[in-house]
Amino acid sequence: MTRTSARPRHAWRTSLALFALTAGGLLGTAPAFAQSPGPHWLSASELPPHPSSRWYAGPVTAGRPDPLPFCGGETLPSTASHRTFRTDVDAHALQVVVVERDARRAADYAEVLRRGLARCAERAAEDPDVTAKQKSYGKLDVEEGAHVYGVHTVTSWGASDVSLWSVGRDGRTVTLVEWAQLGGFDSAPVPAFRRTTVTAVNKLH
Repeated sequence: MTRTSARPRHAWRTSLALFALTAGGLLGTAPAFAQSPGPHWLSASELPPHPSSRWYAGPVTAGRPDPLPFCGGETLPSTASHRTFRTDVDAHALQVVVVERDARRAADYAEVLRRGLARCAERAAEDPDVTAKQKSYGKLDVEEGAHVYGVHTVTSWGASDVSLWSVGRDGRTVTLVEWAQLGGFDSAPVPAFRRTTVTAVNKLH
């Protein structure tokens, strides 16, 4: 205790500044973070609101998420970074960001991801215990564009899950966003997820 209390005043100011920066990064509200070059990430408050729970954001983590998302996960490079989100109940979300060497490579990769999302239900249904249906919710006019899809899966043991997916690009940076919960297409917050996607792409840079 004596050693701690004897720290110079400037050291306390440094510690407090570092703490504020770290806390602001987790909450997505720190001015210094907002002014940095990016990429910037979704915060929990920017996800579609859940009717009975708040969202909790995990840390931004280097590498591919584990487990891989079942839509587009097989194409994610080891250079990706990701952030997971959860609720107290049955919903979860994920954002993955990939920074390519240049805009041309990013455009090519975004198209690979888009094609993967477009046939996600087809891939899921390769499992004989899974029935899957898919919807396209169109293209969003944000930066270099984004596409939104929905997938509903039902297993042979009765599990019913719905997920929304999007891929968008700003310059040489590509983001994949997932939202998922128990239920069907009628419970999917499509307009709110479209807004989340626009926010995710706008925040990249």
